[in-house]
Amino acid sequence: MTERSGRDVFEYALLRVVPRVERGEQFNAGVLVYCRAKSFVAARTHLDERKLTALDPAADVAGVRAALRAVEGVCRGGEDAGQAARDDAGRRFRWLIAPRSTVVQPGPVHTGLTADPEAETERLLDLLVR
Repeated sequence: MTERSGRDVFEYALLRVVPRVERGEQFNAGVLVYCRAKSFVAARTHLDERKLTALDPAADVAGVRAALRAVEGVCRGGEDAGQAARDDAGRRFRWLIAPRSTVVQPGPVHTGLTADPEAETERLLDLLVR
């Protein structure tokens, strides 16, 4: 749906790091943005290693970083990102926001309006993650 103002509906979800699932502690480490009107899906991440190791001194920092990079890879659609990366933008977004019981989990989906989904992705990363 495109608004008269030239802005399109977009959806986004935060990517959360849950170092010890049994404790339920979490922090934001990325944002996942989808805009159907522009066939756009992207993820931007920023891992705060100090927060991670404060919540779990034995955390696998490299593993968490790799999981976040994998989400970005699926969004880019790279060959090395598996079958999901070959799907259209909407299917990739829906696959990435599916609930998981892992260290990197998607949060609830929110909506908004934007004229520039790429800029919106960076804005949300700055506002909600960094």
